[in-house]
Amino acid sequence: MPTRLRALVTVLCAAVLGALLPAATAYAESRTVQGGRLDWGIKSSFQSYITGPVAKGSFSLTGGAATVGGSGFRFHSATGGYDGETGGFRASFSGGVRFLGHATESGGHQLDLTISSPTVSVSGSSGTLYVDVVSKARGTGAVTTSRQVPFASLSLGGIDMRGGGTSVVLNNLPATLTSQGARSFAGYYTAGTALDPVSLSADVRQAAARPSSTPEPKSKSPEPKETSKKKPAAKDGAELADGAVDWGVRRTFREYVTGDIAKGRWTLSSGALDGGALYRFPGGEGTFEDGDLTAAFDGTVRFTGENGLDLRLSAVRVTVEDDKGTLYADVKSPDHSGKKVPLVTFTAKDLEAKDGLALLAEAPAKLTADGAEAFGGMYPEGTAMDPVSLAVALTDDAALPALPDLGSTPTPEAAPSEAATGPSAEPVASAAKDDDGGLPTLPLALAAGLLTAFAAAAAFLVRRRRAQPAADTTPQGPSQETPQDTPQDTP
Repeated sequence: MPTRLRALVTVLCAAVLGALLPAATAYAESRTVQGGRLDWGIKSSFQSYITGPVAKGSFSLTGGAATVGGSGFRFHSATGGYDGETGGFRASFSGGVRFLGHATESGGHQLDLTISSPTVSVSGSSGTLYVDVVSKARGTGAVTTSRQVPFASLSLGGIDMRGGGTSVVLNNLPATLTSQGARSFAGYYTAGTALDPVSLSADVRQAAARPSSTPEPKSKSPEPKETSKKKPAAKDGAELADGAVDWGVRRTFREYVTGDIAKGRWTLSSGALDGGALYRFPGGEGTFEDGDLTAAFDGTVRFTGENGLDLRLSAVRVTVEDDKGTLYADVKSPDHSGKKVPLVTFTAKDLEAKDGLALLAEAPAKLTADGAEAFGGMYPEGTAMDPVSLAVALTDDAALPALPDLGSTPTPEAAPSEAATGPSAEPVASAAKDDDGGLPTLPLALAAGLLTAFAAAAAFLVRRRRAQPAADTTPQGPSQETPQDTPQDTP
């Protein structure tokens, strides 16, 4: 190679490597997945079977799981890791679903299946969905508990998971039941059966900064550490330091509001928070004495939709006396308005104070006569409503339980069980965003420009000696597969 060309190649290659090196280094950093949700209907035909005329059963949600889009379930609070260089991804989610069907004369159920704590692991062009399963065997009734069963295989359809942005988003990934999943499914389906597709969105946190090679000078006079004494637990009869009540009203009512009939939505205001399967009314003020509670909370939830739907619940209050709880709210609708309407009652014998905090988790609730009137007669008195959870702090340093983490940008309320049109993915957000750990836009543009200059210069010098044809390659786009749902004789 002539000296002049060799020198040009050396300079340009060094510039290209210098531009690309920071990006490659950033890719190599492992990142933390913290916050997000997974939407999955498990298998829509199984849901229909459970609630149909044969099984005559139902399903219930646990651990903060919610329904989404009519036939899907939303699992929350993603935790895990993501390697932008290799595209390796693993995230675990919270929440579960329990299916019951075929009631027996003894009060039990022949079909009893709980699926919870889904985990998605992706490597290369495929992935695996793991779940915790508690199932009752058909025929024998033996109950088996299995942790993190490789329940379904996931196809990414050629999606490139490598990147360096702030989120991982995967939509409608085809899911196929594995042999282990078929066994955990109590034999209702065979291995290879197409399940509902899986969609997820997870937030990716910045990689930790590399330590500097130059140690920072030690401070000669370190600042004294601030110390504080923990406040003693409040005695019975003390005023509340804080409090919150969590209540989802009723799952089927939420589905009605957002379904094909009402085609509506709900809005939260005055401090109310969305916890996925429930609403949180915070800012509790009141008193707690010998297990009895009187408290008022902030927040408003308003349900609106077609057919005249406009129901507003606000000024939530809770009283507990002699182990019996009542949840009140101000109600406003076109047909009914009232102050401090007793909506539901619940048992609260487990409401006890410990370390400055009194908790009551998912107490079953029933609709009152006044509550039935508030809902316009949609449900009769005694109807089971969503459970009530209470948390009241009796000291300033007692922390209330956290709400489910649904990530920074909730996804649209779309049913994950709709027919997949092939997976789509946004493994990383735009690198133009403030994300120093991602692949920078400027170095890539600079590298592209340098490569172009290098190609032009080399071609100019080489052309003077001999003509050399250039190879033309056309990259192939990702393939997409849509699984065919082959119904079995069983649900």
